[in-house]
Amino acid sequence: MKNNFSKPRIVLGMSGGVDSSVCAYLLQQQGYEVIGLFMQNWDSYLNNDIRGHVQNDDKQCNVQKDFSDAQAVAKKLGIKIYRAEFIDKYWKKVFQYTLKEYRAGRTPNPDVLCNKYIKFDEFITYAKKHFNCDKIAMGHYANIKQVGKRYSLITSKDQDKDQTYFLCWLNQNQLSHVVFPLGNISKDAVRQIAKEQGLVNWSKKDSTGICFIGERKFKDFLNNYLPYENGDIVNISTNKIIGKHDGIAFFTYGQNKGLNLSGQTKKYFVCNKDIKKNILFVCDESHKQKYLTSINCKVIQFNWINGIPKNKKINLRFRHRQKLIKGMFKIVKNAVVLSYQPTLSVTPGQFVVLYQKSICLGGGIVQSIK
Repeated sequence: MKNNFSKPRIVLGMSGGVDSSVCAYLLQQQGYEVIGLFMQNWDSYLNNDIRGHVQNDDKQCNVQKDFSDAQAVAKKLGIKIYRAEFIDKYWKKVFQYTLKEYRAGRTPNPDVLCNKYIKFDEFITYAKKHFNCDKIAMGHYANIKQVGKRYSLITSKDQDKDQTYFLCWLNQNQLSHVVFPLGNISKDAVRQIAKEQGLVNWSKKDSTGICFIGERKFKDFLNNYLPYENGDIVNISTNKIIGKHDGIAFFTYGQNKGLNLSGQTKKYFVCNKDIKKNILFVCDESHKQKYLTSINCKVIQFNWINGIPKNKKINLRFRHRQKLIKGMFKIVKNAVVLSYQPTLSVTPGQFVVLYQKSICLGGGIVQSIK
C-alpha cells in the first residue's frame, strides 16, 4: 500500500482497549494519517487452551469482542482498521520458551518476550511491508527520547501505569520506529478523553493475565501443556516431609497459596526447588527473612538499551510495579552481577530491570540468587 498523502502515516496497534483507542485520537490530533492494526496472537482451539479459563466465554469470543470494539472506535474516528494474525510466531517465539522455563522450575515473563519478538518485531515488519508507514505506535505507558541517532527508553508520567519493565528488551532499531502517545498522560486522563470523544470502550476494564492470552487459573492453564508430577513438600528448616505437590512447574518463590498443607498451623512459603529430585522446599513465616531474602544475583542475556553507563549505582525492580530498589552492578564475563538492598522472593527466570533516574537502562534474566 503506497502512501499518497502528505501527512506522515503511522500504523497503530489497536487492541480494542481504551489506551490504544485514545492513541488513535491523539495521533490524529498530531497530524498523522492513522491506520489501525489489530493483532491476534493466540487461538484457544489451535493451541489446546482448554482448562483454566476464568470466564465461561472462550477466548475466541473475547477476541471477536475486542476486534468489534476496535472497529467501532475506528469507525467513530474515521480511520481504517485491519487485522493480522501472528499465532504461529507467538507460539514459537514466546510460548515455547515460556513452557521450557516452567519445566525447568523457573518463572519467566512472557510479556517481555511478546514485546521483543511480536509487538515490536513482527508487527513492525508487517506494518512496514503492507502499509509503507513512517512509524508504528503502541498504547504503552512509556516515553522515548532521541539524542542524535541514539534512543533512550524513559518512564511514563503515570508511574503507577509505567510499562518500561515490559519493554526492557527493546533495542535501538526497534525504538527508532516507535511512538508512545500516552507517555505523558495519566490513565484517568485517558479515560476522560475517551469519554469526551464518545468512544464505546471508554469504561472498559484493563486486560489482565498473560499477554494476548488473558486471565487464566494459572495451574489449570499450564496443565494444558505440562503434566502433573507429584513430589514431596519439605520444610527446609527441619528437612521433614510435610505434604505433597503436583508439579514444581506450578509454583514460584514466595508463593503460599495452593500448597494444600492440611493439618499445618503455620503459613508456609515456597523458598527453593530441587528439580532433579522433584522436591519443593518451603519455610514458615518466621523463617522468610532467612530463606527468601537475597542481596545478590547473577543476570544473563542482559539488554543494555543505550550502552553500559559509567555510573554503577542503579535502581532496579524484579516485578512490574515493584517499588524501586537501590543497588549496584558490575560486569563479570558475559553476565551482570547485581548487589542490592535485602529483597524477598527474587526468583530464577524472572526479569530484573535497571533504572537511573527516569531512564530505563535495560533488563535481563535472573540466573541465580545469593
